[in-house]
Amino acid sequence: MSKAANRDSVVIIPTYNEKENIANIIEAVLALPHDFDVLVIDDNSPDGTAAIVQGKMKLHPERVHLVQRAGKLGLGTAYIAGFKWALARHYDYIIEMDADFSHNPADLIPLRNACAVEGADLSVGSRYITGVNVVNWPMGRVVMSYYASAYVRIITGMKVRDTTAGFVCYSRRVLEAIDLDKVEFKGYAFQIEMKFSAFKMGFSIKEVPIIFVNRVLGTSKMNTSIFGEAVFGVIKLKLNSWMGKYKRVK
Repeated sequence: MSKAANRDSVVIIPTYNEKENIANIIEAVLALPHDFDVLVIDDNSPDGTAAIVQGKMKLHPERVHLVQRAGKLGLGTAYIAGFKWALARHYDYIIEMDADFSHNPADLIPLRNACAVEGADLSVGSRYITGVNVVNWPMGRVVMSYYASAYVRIITGMKVRDTTAGFVCYSRRVLEAIDLDKVEFKGYAFQIEMKFSAFKMGFSIKEVPIIFVNRVLGTSKMNTSIFGEAVFGVIKLKLNSWMGKYKRVK
């Protein structure tokens, strides 16, 4: 199966119980002036999310796609499944995005253009590149997220301000270079690991300022164990880099 020649970008949206959001987020992406395809990775949501996506597939058979998994297997593994699906279909730009409108669909265009037009290998929708651009988060969570990114910068040496961001555009050459079967982490640390791998391999990373808005509908999947994985995972990533795990590509 191959994509249409004029559609070079796919947006990967992992879901678990997102029936309140999924139809609207799909339509918002499809309505953009650039043609983005949508791939939903659903972890057997009991609320019927997948059925809603299947309805959208009938309306937009070439644009909307679905991968259904047996259960909750982790955010990182959902994205890995999506990356492999997208690479097999020859997309040039593969984008991670939340289902709950915390990421503004309109920001997909500057995020893609940072790679497609400006030449970055990877672009990050950054909450912190121009200050703290977060709306409706509890202050404790803002502080935790902001200082988690600062901690990651100190340990890893990356210059990225929003290291835990989940709104990311990869050029296909980055995902082809990273051994996706050896990505270790599933939560916040997955986002850090992917950026760190690209950084150590010599790929260029550009941050694009966004405003992150806390979800209005549905339930957040965030918990403190995800932050714990990030804290200790970063140290492991750094140690692995000293042992030559990452081979420079560019």
